[in-house]
Amino acid sequence: MERIKIGGILQSDGRALLRIMAAPAKSGAAGTLIGAMGDGGVNIELLAQCMDLDDNLNFTLVFDQKDLDQALSLVEGVKPQLRAEGVSFQQDVAVISVFGPHLREKPRVPGLMFSILAAAGLEPVAIATSISSVSCVVEGATLDAAVAALEEVFEAPFQVKKRPKTY
Repeated sequence: MERIKIGGILQSDGRALLRIMAAPAKSGAAGTLIGAMGDGGVNIELLAQCMDLDDNLNFTLVFDQKDLDQALSLVEGVKPQLRAEGVSFQQDVAVISVFGPHLREKPRVPGLMFSILAAAGLEPVAIATSISSVSCVVEGATLDAAVAALEEVFEAPFQVKKRPKTY
């Protein structure tokens, strides 16, 4: 198969994932949660939000693992406003992003990315996209295998950009 040209692949490991589940909709939870993180100095690298079948909000945030205790403390401080039914976290995760100009005009990229990861036995724990990138979160121990799988199907003019665990 011919490899698809992209701008590059980014990776960052040494991350933690935080889930806030079942916060009531129309409660201002997004502003409360994300504002608290920013005010508390937690830099969110990846953020996904969706509604569940009961019209509650669910948030997934990824940030530097060194900030996990701070993030949990901040969530504890805004719990009354969030009224979320659950909070969970996962340590030692990594973010992988495929990026490039005109990525939104290449509809095969996201499907191919997740198909090749699945074929390698890797299941993302979170996904986020933008106009110019497709990102996913994987368990930290699987990062090298995930990058190797992606390099098989994507042609990037630059080598994988590795961000150290502490940047």
